[in-house]
Amino acid sequence: MSDQVKPALDVIRAQIRELDAILEQGRKTLNTVAAGERLARWKRQAVALLAQHLGPREAGRLESTTPGPSFTNDLLEELTDDVELYRNVMVSLEKELKQRQV
Repeated sequence: MSDQVKPALDVIRAQIRELDAILEQGRKTLNTVAAGERLARWKRQAVALLAQHLGPREAGRLESTTPGPSFTNDLLEELTDDVELYRNVMVSLEKELKQRQV
């Protein structure tokens, strides 16, 4: 793995761990409003980090990802769906980055 790819992969993996922590905290406290605010802050930070380490195209993928409407009236399920949406983008970026280096 090249020296340029490892720091970018480390950033992506750290952001995935942060997403997992946001979801876990939301589940534990049942405070989905605070978790949603934390998720919004996470997204802004993650977009900036992706732009810095991967470039504007990759950062734009996360920035343009927005949760769709939810009809469940279950705030914890909505939080879970939002986290999974962002997590999928990050996992996809991680896989693409690994494939570029093979």
